[in-house]
Amino acid sequence: MFDNFPLWPDRASSTAGNVDALYIFLIIVSGLMTLLIFTAVVYFAARYRRQHGVQAEQIEGSTPLELTWSIIPLFVFMVIFLWGAVVYFKGRTPPRDSTEVYVVAKQWMWKLEHAEGQREINELHVPVGRDVKLIMTSQDVIHSFYVPAFRMKQDVLPGRYTVAWFRATKPGTYHLFCAEYCGTQHSGMIGSIVVMEPAQFEAWMSGGTTGPLSATGEKIFAELGCVTCHRTDTQGRGPNLQAVFGKPVLLQDGRTVTADENYIRESILDPGAKVVNGFKPVMPTFQGLVSEEQLNALVAYVKSLSQPGAAGAKTAAVEPQPAPVKAPAKGSKVQ
Repeated sequence: MFDNFPLWPDRASSTAGNVDALYIFLIIVSGLMTLLIFTAVVYFAARYRRQHGVQAEQIEGSTPLELTWSIIPLFVFMVIFLWGAVVYFKGRTPPRDSTEVYVVAKQWMWKLEHAEGQREINELHVPVGRDVKLIMTSQDVIHSFYVPAFRMKQDVLPGRYTVAWFRATKPGTYHLFCAEYCGTQHSGMIGSIVVMEPAQFEAWMSGGTTGPLSATGEKIFAELGCVTCHRTDTQGRGPNLQAVFGKPVLLQDGRTVTADENYIRESILDPGAKVVNGFKPVMPTFQGLVSEEQLNALVAYVKSLSQPGAAGAKTAAVEPQPAPVKAPAKGSKVQ
């Protein structure tokens, strides 16, 4: 019934109903408590008002009463906590088979690229009923990816990836906003999510691309000379990147980390931060030499090396903490 309420946004994702239900529950509980407290204040003010000839008496506490007003609120708050935790973790845990879209926020636009290579600006086309994972970073300041109809909002930070996901449940065009003040033209940083029927989406995707994002990353990987160190045999000066994504990696200092998107990104920009056990910190930094879009492509390529039979797994391996034979010349930014 709330879909027709004028102040209620469209509900167009699989998680929107749970978010709305929790929000409505909070409003009802808050409203009932406000009414209860207000009624009690008015009643006691009238019932026990000061009267001539009547002296106030000391009243001892009631253990049953105090237990009641402690246990009941505790139960209500635990329901809110557990319900909120379930909604939060579901919203922050993308399904394994999600379609991936890389997002780069920039004053004042959204740049999006599908894993298949299709690029968009301030607009994202997705099929209805498919899980979509957003891997997001910022090129400058903090932004926030906000789609009211999906009840989804995720901060987008410079220097790292944040992840969000959604599954659109009905076709249509939905507003995309930046919900974090990011500069003088913040209000103009808007876009749209276009949800299409699967057949329409496939037709749109076939409109032409530059090739899969992982293939672009494979090309950049070769151009930067990474293949000379990240080899599939034991002769490489850097780790073998085959099947490394999503797996635990033992570091030189004894720690173990998971090779996720942020690990790969950090290993490209700051190779000395987490050196793989058994290798020397000889890899040069590529900070300032690759753009955010190129980083996304490199990350996509490394991930493709962990997919059975995926294109690109034939070359070498790309992994974060490595050390290419020679660093690219100063200013030799790959386009």
